Amino acid sequence: MASVSIRPVRTRRELKRFVKVPFRLHRDHPQWVAPLVFERMEFLDRDRNPYFEHAEAEYFVAEREGEPVGRITAQVDERWDEFQGGSDAMFGFFESVDDPEVATALLDAATEWAASKGRAKILGPMDFTTNDEVGILIEGYERRPMILQPWHPPHYASSIEANGFGKAMDLVMWELQFGDLKQGERFDPSIHAAAEKGLREEGIAIRNMRKREMADEVRRFTDVYNEAWGENWGFVPITDAEVEFQAKNLKQVLDERWAYMAEKDGEVVGAALTLPDVNQVLAKLGGRLLPFGWLRFLLGKRKVDQCRVLALGVKHDYRHSGVAAGLYLKHLEEAAVPGGIVGGEMGWILETNEPMNRAMEGMGGEIVKRYRLYEKALDS
Repeated sequence: MASVSIRPVRTRRELKRFVKVPFRLHRDHPQWVAPLVFERMEFLDRDRNPYFEHAEAEYFVAEREGEPVGRITAQVDERWDEFQGGSDAMFGFFESVDDPEVATALLDAATEWAASKGRAKILGPMDFTTNDEVGILIEGYERRPMILQPWHPPHYASSIEANGFGKAMDLVMWELQFGDLKQGERFDPSIHAAAEKGLREEGIAIRNMRKREMADEVRRFTDVYNEAWGENWGFVPITDAEVEFQAKNLKQVLDERWAYMAEKDGEVVGAALTLPDVNQVLAKLGGRLLPFGWLRFLLGKRKVDQCRVLALGVKHDYRHSGVAAGLYLKHLEEAAVPGGIVGGEMGWILETNEPMNRAMEGMGGEIVKRYRLYEKALDS
């Protein structure tokens, strides 16, 4: 068998080749959902993605006999250094054929690049941060990924572990089928009691996000997001520019009925961003919106019946005021509307986040996917 060569990405044509690697590897896997090529190109564009205002990255493609057989990125982030400390690098966008030689060559390229930057440790995958798609799937291979979730075959985890990487953290996805909970019969009574306290006794109101005020809503959501998640493992506050960049891509997906703000005396104290699982539609488009993909996408959105609770958080001073419980019940109420979304997945949630995991148990949830972040010390 021919040897593996690793090539850095230098041109836009090579970047598109990088983006298309998983299409070549996974096109016959029924669970894999092709991303939109133009969106991935924009996300990886150093001149467009505001991540590169505080970070740098190298992209690598593995080739054998001129054909792409894998890819990986390596990156360093000033904001990670600022908020997480240490001297870390990250790797991301890992894809590989089922061949130990290819996986090793890719991981070696990433670790060598990280070492050249004076880093002491490398962890990942992160595409590019914990605010983006993260982790290697280690449970739930049989399930199709939801919006903004990666899917990987089982050999990815074993390939990474075989190269000296160890577990850093697991992230879990909980399934909640609200269609079976219209009366809340499986919700723990304490959730109803907490919501009652928050909404009535504390004077907290929950409203839908307003697309017509998208810029202002983005800022309000960012304030909640950065405070609510600030103490979490691996969290780096997201910048206004990064949120606006992501919001532009998600505007066509956002459904106001499933995005909520909790307010008290005019201050936003909690938020929940839930997205319809448009992967149900994208699975039929093959990564292309032209020539007829847009029409299929717009028509298909109406039939989506699952969602992903992407983010749900409450500011510190209101964590015990019933705001989170009120946001949970708001999802239940919306799911009771006939003909719409009836359930989905929540997360990811850190395996160490006991309050959130207990809340999912209290709502009758079930862990259906698990992603793992790996780390490895680098030789000095």
